[in-house]
Amino acid sequence: MNLKLEACTLDDAAQLAELRGIAMRPSLERIGRFDAERARQRLLQNFAAEYTRLIKLDGLLAGFLVLRPQDNDLLLDHFYLHPDFQQRGLGSAVIKLVLAEADELGKIIHVGALRDSDANRFYLRHGFVLREVGEFDNYYLRYPQADSRRCE
Repeated sequence: MNLKLEACTLDDAAQLAELRGIAMRPSLERIGRFDAERARQRLLQNFAAEYTRLIKLDGLLAGFLVLRPQDNDLLLDHFYLHPDFQQRGLGSAVIKLVLAEADELGKIIHVGALRDSDANRFYLRHGFVLREVGEFDNYYLRYPQADSRRCE
């Protein structure tokens, strides 16, 4: 798998907003809350290229993530894969890179997932713990893991 996380520019915003809508559509439709324009605007309102990384697989845009500083922690504000790239282990490969980065920094990662989304199982599988249940979202966090290979 030729996986790369690449820097993003403001010029990528519209394409990523479209990708978000495509990725979120099935989950939002299940709860009767899909609105293509609202999904698009949610991303564009707070778009910050400096925290956004393009997920490229073999040179193709497969998805993106937004990892923002939040107080002394990190917020995984967005993490989407285009449906054509889902169910192939790519999400797990990407989250492992993000977790390794957070561990290196000694940072807690916060993330929210739509309550009826498959993302809930994904985050639990990768060491996140449920901290709060909201009206539409579940909120998780993951504490940094000590690297057992390091000597003190």
